[in-house]
Amino acid sequence: MAVNESFTQYVKEQLEGRGEVKVRKMFGGAGVYMDGVIMGLIDGSTLYLKVNDSNRDMFEKKGMGPFKPYPDKNVSMSYYEVPAEVLEDREELKRWAAISHHIKKTA
Repeated sequence: MAVNESFTQYVKEQLEGRGEVKVRKMFGGAGVYMDGVIMGLIDGSTLYLKVNDSNRDMFEKKGMGPFKPYPDKNVSMSYYEVPAEVLEDREELKRWAAISHHIKKTA
């Protein structure tokens, strides 16, 4: 994982007003926290949000897949890539992020 600082700032701006959003570097990438709860990851210029059975369909219907921390291994995590059209639509991104935030709070 790697962090693109300008992309990280863009994500924070897009989520502004949805709660307290913080991005913390970790393992070469970054964790995205809303109100102190991790609900996303940033790798380079890609945002991934937490998924489970309640929202996985939203991502898969848009053709998005899971975060794979090791490209050469068949290992994935419960975070799916956010489609560009969602990332660019501030209100839609906030809606998707709120669902991911709820997953971590109740898990």
